[in-house]
Amino acid sequence: MDIEKILQQFDVDINKATNCDELIEIRQNYLGKSGHLSQVMRMMKDIAPSERKSFGEKVNNAKDRVESLLRTKKEELEKLAIENELKNAKIVDLTVPCSENVGSLHPITIVQERIVEIFKSMGFSVEDGDEIETEYNNFESVNVPKNHPARDMQDTFYLDNGELLKTQTSAGQNKIMRKYGAPLRVIFPGRCFRNEELDASHENTFFQVEGMMIDENISISNLIYFMKTMLSNVFGKNVEVRLRPGFFPFVEPGFELDCSCPYCGGHGCNVCKHSGWIELCPCGMIHPKVLEMGGIDTDKYQGFAFGLGLSRLTMMTFDIDDIRKLNSGELKTLKQVKVK
Repeated sequence: MDIEKILQQFDVDINKATNCDELIEIRQNYLGKSGHLSQVMRMMKDIAPSERKSFGEKVNNAKDRVESLLRTKKEELEKLAIENELKNAKIVDLTVPCSENVGSLHPITIVQERIVEIFKSMGFSVEDGDEIETEYNNFESVNVPKNHPARDMQDTFYLDNGELLKTQTSAGQNKIMRKYGAPLRVIFPGRCFRNEELDASHENTFFQVEGMMIDENISISNLIYFMKTMLSNVFGKNVEVRLRPGFFPFVEPGFELDCSCPYCGGHGCNVCKHSGWIELCPCGMIHPKVLEMGGIDTDKYQGFAFGLGLSRLTMMTFDIDDIRKLNSGELKTLKQVKVK
């Protein structure tokens, strides 16, 4: 396969690109695991030893050129999109007095934005997930095959077409891994649905935020660091975290992560049931099967994942004692929330 011809075709493809989604596809076609330049690199074993060094340099130079042009093109398209948005923006009458009753952000939105900003500052990207998912993405792709007992823990809303309302943000893992490959740092907040009996701590509609980090030499220490940093920023004070063994099909080993109670400092109070610790989220090292189904080379990469209950964290942050209040739409209740 001729490197020059690949670069010529790349120039044609990138010049035709009109949006960032097309650039993502081009990146996969040329730099992805099965991309053109990756296939060329696999030819190294068939080349004479005396020519391997120069051949490798040519491939690396080609990759650098592709990366550079993709970055430049992305900046151009983003700038163009902003210019078009400004050009088509509707100008309202700026002299109209503002209503005193302007409303406010929902408590879950406030906490979600905090978490997003914290993880973005640590190099994570943010993805949106679909609320209607396939059974494969919601279950099979995260190592929960048909008839697996773990499915009994999630009373699922199935649709007439065989799809379902996602029961967990983990449903986005496979699509995101296949979209970006590795290395990868990403969080993806979203709304989830389960056929729950409603009470003060259970709702049929709730919010989670999922996170994954995949790279070389990733360990449980990385998981602990990022979770501790995130929680300390959310609560505005230093908190400790601990891991307890837990079973979740998509991680191995799996843990329940607890944080020291930010309200009593670990001494014991009503919030932490006088234990000094608050059970927060499942997490662990991503199961090799899940990585393989996501197209990740498990001989080279490892990763951790966590699923944080956004609704529960919001209740803790704003001292809300009933999860049903979050979806109630009762302005009298929600207006009592004070941003800390």
